[in-house]
Amino acid sequence: MAPAPAYVFTRDFIDNNRINLQHYLWVELFGYYTHPDIPIQQEYMRIADVGTGTGIWLTDLAKRLPSTTHLDGLDVSFEAMPPLEWLPPNVTLRNWDIYKEPAQELHGFYDVINIRNFSFVLKDEDIPDVLARLSKLLKPGGYLQWSEPDVSSFRIEKTHSENDTTALTQLLRMSQAQDKRLSPTWVPKLVGLFEDQGLQQVQSDVRDAPLHLAVAMHECSLLIHELVVRKTKDADVAKGLKTLIPKAAQETRDGSCWAFTRWNVVGKKPI
Repeated sequence: MAPAPAYVFTRDFIDNNRINLQHYLWVELFGYYTHPDIPIQQEYMRIADVGTGTGIWLTDLAKRLPSTTHLDGLDVSFEAMPPLEWLPPNVTLRNWDIYKEPAQELHGFYDVINIRNFSFVLKDEDIPDVLARLSKLLKPGGYLQWSEPDVSSFRIEKTHSENDTTALTQLLRMSQAQDKRLSPTWVPKLVGLFEDQGLQQVQSDVRDAPLHLAVAMHECSLLIHELVVRKTKDADVAKGLKTLIPKAAQETRDGSCWAFTRWNVVGKKPI
C-alpha cells in the first residue's frame, strides 16, 4: 500500500468538525447533495465519495436513498471516520490514493462519483490526470460531480466601507504562504477540464452565499488557520498566526468577513 501523501491540515477533531460543518453549510447554500440532473433514486446504484474524510456526505446521503444503493468512501486515510460498526450497512470504505491508478476491478464500477474539497490538496498541474483516473471509475453514462470553493475569487465583505480588515487580509496571506496548495487557481477551469477529458453535458452551478451564510462559512474557514498553527514547524509563523487569529475574529464581529464563490461542476461519461 502506498504511503498517504502529506496532508496540508491536521487529522484531528478540530479538522473533523470543520469538515462536517462545511458539509452542512454547502448543502444549505446549494440545496442538494447531488445535482438535480443526476438520477440517484434508482435501486442498486453504486455511488462513490472520493476523499470521503469523515464520511459525512455518504452517511447524510444514505438515509435519503433506497437501502439497495451501495455507497463507497474512497480515501488514503480513514482516521476521521466513525467506527465501522456505526456506519450505515450499505456504506463500504476502500483505500485509494487519488495520485495512483485505481484498481482494475473498480474500472467502470460507479454510477455516480462525488469529489469535493480538494482545492487545498491538489495543484493546478494535478487536475487533468486526476480527472482521467476518476473517469476510469465511472460506468458509461455515469456522472462525476466536483464541488469546490474558488479561492482565487477571494474578497472581503464589509458592513461599512471604513471597517478595518488588516488582520483578515494578513491572516490569509500568511497562511497561504505556507503551502502552494493553499492558493489554487484551477477551480474556475473545471468546466473546460471536464470537457477536455471527454465528459459530456458538462454544466456548472456557481453561487455566492448570502451574507448571513457567508459569515458562517467564513468562521468555518477561520479554523483552517488554527490548523496551520498546529501543523507548521515554523515557530515564527505559528506565533504570527496566533497573534492574528483573535484580531481577525474581532474584525469579523465588527462586521467583515472573507467571501469566496463556490462551484459545483457536473459531467457525464459517454455511453
